[in-house]
Amino acid sequence: MSRRSNLFAAVTLACIAYSGLVQAETMSYADAITKLAGDCGADIGKFCKGLNLGGGRIADCLEQNAAKVSPTCKASVASVVQSISLREQAQAAYSDVCKGDIAQRCRGIKGDGNILACLVKNKLVSDKCGQAITDAGWR
Repeated sequence: MSRRSNLFAAVTLACIAYSGLVQAETMSYADAITKLAGDCGADIGKFCKGLNLGGGRIADCLEQNAAKVSPTCKASVASVVQSISLREQAQAAYSDVCKGDIAQRCRGIKGDGNILACLVKNKLVSDKCGQAITDAGWR
């Protein structure tokens, strides 16, 4: 299964259990589930009724029924996958993006969690570092 299918499966895993919508530049898995529940719940109920959650079954079902799935659901899936991907990229890259800020503002601090806490608390980090922290969902 591709990374996109795995991501979609994880996000749709519990989408029937949640409702509402939270917007962010990048979104958390919980926000993604909420968005997909609101935008894809009817399609999942219609085309995937009776399927057990997990194992990518819902994602596979929606993919198999793509021609019948609502445009709103399709658009939500695309935006969720893109947003989660951006968040994951920001989380993976923050230490490189913030390398100068870490050396200048958090010198001597050990441990990834402590370094991140230092950066989040520090109001004088570079714009790029601040944006990476925000995009990673850490503030």
